[in-house]
Amino acid sequence: MHADLLDSLRQTQSARTFCELQDAIMTTRDALGVEHAVYHWVNSLGDRYGVGTYSAEWVDRYLERNYLSLDPVVFGCVQSFTPVNWKSVDWSSRQAREFLKDAIAHGVGNQGYSIPMRGPAGQFALFTVSHNCDDPAWSAFIEEHCHPLIIISHEFNKKALEFEPEAALPLPSLSPREVAAITCIAQGMNRAQAALVLRISEHTLRVYIESARNKLGALNTTHAVARALSYGLIVV
Repeated sequence: MHADLLDSLRQTQSARTFCELQDAIMTTRDALGVEHAVYHWVNSLGDRYGVGTYSAEWVDRYLERNYLSLDPVVFGCVQSFTPVNWKSVDWSSRQAREFLKDAIAHGVGNQGYSIPMRGPAGQFALFTVSHNCDDPAWSAFIEEHCHPLIIISHEFNKKALEFEPEAALPLPSLSPREVAAITCIAQGMNRAQAALVLRISEHTLRVYIESARNKLGALNTTHAVARALSYGLIVV
């Protein structure tokens, strides 16, 4: 990770207020060299918060026009545990196309990359970067920065969770094999593929997954993956 990104990461980790988190997102945007960086989340009570570099005019317009109810990026991220390139979501409806046109007109950018995250008590968050460039340039940016972006997004998420009461609870500890098993599942592998990658039997894989699920207090494997991601125990 480049030195300027490391500096932005440290600034995020040391933030103690929303104002300091806003300063950190601005530093992150500049370090990445993109038009915008945004982190917004819904806490366990349903309250919405956000820090980012979109113009106040666009934020007000987004809220006034209730764009949240039709934003294809949000819908795509709610259904995904992995990062979402805006080009991959469904822009086929007339409303979606008009929304995108309006967003571009307000300086959001024609390219975007959003990372969905979940918290242990129902929180949902998105870390997004957006920019104006052609498809090849954006693909090159994502290829170079995909891993740092995931790390940065989870640091913002961990910081936001500190503002939640349940953040005072101790984090569960997973064994290296449990982390590896959950990570494979989070990356979209089925159990046969994960067992092959880890060079273990499917039965042993199930043991590791069930052990991790119990430690995380998860209802099922999908819930376990969501909790492991939100706690920062795995990175995909």
